[in-house]
Amino acid sequence: MNLIVLDTETTGLNALDGHRVIEIGCVMLVNRRHTERRFHSYLNPGRSIDPEAQEVHGITEQFLEDKPAFREVVGQFLEFVRGSELVIHNAPFDLGFLNQELELAGSSTRLEDICEVTDSLDVARQMHPGQRNSLDALCRRYGVDNSGRDLHGALLDAEILADVYLALTGGQTTLTLEGVSVGEDPTETLETGFRGDAAFPVISADEAEITEHRRWLELLGPDTPWRAIDEAKDLPGG
Repeated sequence: MNLIVLDTETTGLNALDGHRVIEIGCVMLVNRRHTERRFHSYLNPGRSIDPEAQEVHGITEQFLEDKPAFREVVGQFLEFVRGSELVIHNAPFDLGFLNQELELAGSSTRLEDICEVTDSLDVARQMHPGQRNSLDALCRRYGVDNSGRDLHGALLDAEILADVYLALTGGQTTLTLEGVSVGEDPTETLETGFRGDAAFPVISADEAEITEHRRWLELLGPDTPWRAIDEAKDLPGG
């Protein structure tokens, strides 16, 4: 099953208040490897954009005037995502908007019916309970470059989230795309895409994480083998 990392931008925060999707960005991973396959579209929502939302993504009503309505791209969108596993950060937000758009376009399809959905925010919360798990926070934690993210953008955020999700779930993110071009089957062209000489960042524990580690050692007692390993490593904060 292909992984498709998806993000949206909207006119406001709540679909139930009549807010609409104005940008969809999707990137496809095959065998947990990057490909050049993308779905990206700006959309004319037929309504105003909340000033607070515009401050986040910078998309203006004037920019969207000549863009297609969702109903004009719905077929392409569904064809791209159907049968895939969707990875979405805070999935209920995007699913609520996209399912509403499908309904308004006259489709009875819901994304959960044609795709498996993974909420990367839930995954991050399980792995890092009690910590910040926003996309920016995860970029800092895993050394993912988000320096170009002055404003949110659906395609940019999907590309960043793809790297974060691979790091979060133990995959590799520095890969080549040799031999890949639009229209080719990525399952045939990415078999040897791993760069074995890639340098991956080493993420050191911060003081709060070390303190929590020490607390767990105390709970486990003096005979736990982890204490001996910990002392051998001479971690700071001990």
